[in-house]
Amino acid sequence: MFRDNTKVVNIGGVLIGGGNPIAIQSMTNVPTEDVKRCVEQILRLQEAGCEIIRCTVPTLEAAEAIKEIKKQISIPLVADIHFDYKMAIAAIENGADKIRINPGNIGGEDKVKAVVEAAKVRNVPIRVGVNSGSLEKELVAKYKGVTAEGIVESALDKVRMIEDCDYDNMVISIKSSDVMMCIKAHEILAGKTNYPLHVGITESGTVLSGNIKSGIGLGVILYQGIGDTIRVSLTGDPVEEIKSAKLILRTLGLRKGGIEVVSCPTCGRTKIDLIGLATQVENMVADIPLDIKVAVMGCAVNGPGEAKEADIGIAGGNGEGLLIKRGEIVRKMPEDQLLNALREELLNWNN
Repeated sequence: MFRDNTKVVNIGGVLIGGGNPIAIQSMTNVPTEDVKRCVEQILRLQEAGCEIIRCTVPTLEAAEAIKEIKKQISIPLVADIHFDYKMAIAAIENGADKIRINPGNIGGEDKVKAVVEAAKVRNVPIRVGVNSGSLEKELVAKYKGVTAEGIVESALDKVRMIEDCDYDNMVISIKSSDVMMCIKAHEILAGKTNYPLHVGITESGTVLSGNIKSGIGLGVILYQGIGDTIRVSLTGDPVEEIKSAKLILRTLGLRKGGIEVVSCPTCGRTKIDLIGLATQVENMVADIPLDIKVAVMGCAVNGPGEAKEADIGIAGGNGEGLLIKRGEIVRKMPEDQLLNALREELLNWNN
C-alpha cells in the first residue's frame, strides 16, 4: 500500500498516512523520570526539526512524568512500553499521544485487551512494533530462521489481536538491523495492509555506519512509496538523527525547505581548508529558512563552473575568495571574508 493510500492516523495533532508529509521522529536517551533533562533534550530536538518524540516508560514514575513533560513541549509524545501492560495504561492516562507496544510481550490477550480499552477511551493510537530480534520461536522454526516473511507474519498477528478488540487506530513498525531484510519485509507488508508504517533500521550503529545503513534502507523503502513516518536510529546525540532524516527526505524529493549544501571532495588543487569551511557553512545555514542550494568549492579555477547548478556559492584558494551566483563570479575578496560574505547574502536573499 503506497503512502498516498494508507489510513490516516492522528498523533497528537500530527497526521500521518494518507499522503500527509512523512513525519520525522526521534527518541530521548535520558531517564523520562528526570523531567528537566528530558524536556531540555526534547526542546533541542524540536528546534532541529523533530515532529514526534518517543520516551521510554519503564516505571510508574516515568508514566506520571509524561503529564509534566507534555506541559513544556509542543510536539506529540509517544510512550514506549516493554513487557508491563500497566505502564501502557498509566502512560495513556497521563496524556501520551500514542503508545508503542509489542502485544506479544506484555502478558497475554487479556492484558492487550486492557491496554486497548484504555486507548479507546481517549482514541490514542497504538504503534504495533515488532523487531527481528524478538521474533517468536515458532516463526523462526516455520521459516527456518529470522526472515522478512516471519517478521511480517508476526506483525500482522499482533495487528489482528488489536483488531479483535474492535480497535483499528494503529501504526505498524517492523524493524531489523539487517538492511536488506528490512527492505524486503516492508515491501511484503505494504502489500498486505493499509495501516501507516513507521520505518527505520534498528540498531544501525554509530553516526557513520548508522547513517550509511539508514540512508540505504530508508532510501530504498521510501523511494518505492512506502513509509509514513521515519526514525533514523543512531548511537549518539539524537539531534543527529533529525539532521539525517531531514537530509534523506530532501535527497529523495520528499521534503522541501532548508538550505542544501554541496561541496567538492577536495583534490591536489585545493589551496583552502575546504573541509573546515564546508562544515562551517553547514552549521551556519542550519537556522536560515531558505529553499536553495549553496556550493562550497575549493578551487578558484574550476569552482565557478562546478557551482553552476547552485543558487549561490563560494570558492577559495591562495588567499583569494570568490562569491559565485549560478556559475558567475560576482565578487572577489580575501579568503577570510568568504563566510561572512555568504551569510550576509543569505540573510538578504529575499530583499
